[in-house]
Amino acid sequence: MQILKGAHIHLRALEPADIDFLFDIENDSTFWEVSSTQTPFSRHLLEQYIANAHLDIYEVKQLRLMIVENDTNEPVGLLDLFDFNPQHQRAGVGIIVISSAQQKGYASAALSLLIPYSFTTLQLHQLFANIISDNEHSLSLFKNQGFRAIGTKKEWIHSNGQFKDEILFQLINS
Repeated sequence: MQILKGAHIHLRALEPADIDFLFDIENDSTFWEVSSTQTPFSRHLLEQYIANAHLDIYEVKQLRLMIVENDTNEPVGLLDLFDFNPQHQRAGVGIIVISSAQQKGYASAALSLLIPYSFTTLQLHQLFANIISDNEHSLSLFKNQGFRAIGTKKEWIHSNGQFKDEILFQLINS
């Protein structure tokens, strides 16, 4: 799919060979705050998830894509469309880039590919993202992609003994 290929990265479906990468990401507790994960995932469970990743977004209401660096063909992150709702033509967006690849433009490039795909191919009317108020990099990323903050969920996330606000961002296909 050329629509999901950019100058530096491309987005692709999960493959069985991605199990180690997915296992490391899902079990990295530094990402748990944003994913609402509280316990580790087993390799077996993740293998089953990958085996079912071919299912249609209309059936499972989710699409997970690998963010892959073009030159090395190595994965650098994951991009999710979740809470896909075809009736209301919307979906949430989640993105994770491994720490060694952060601040290199991969997340921005991935969103730049996902947004037109979502609006054109999936015919969505809007995308949304929930971002913890102290996640400056994500706040900047989504703002720079045209998302607008439309509300704050006060003390929504409990993390490390404190409550944090979560900001709801929205991008409407005009």
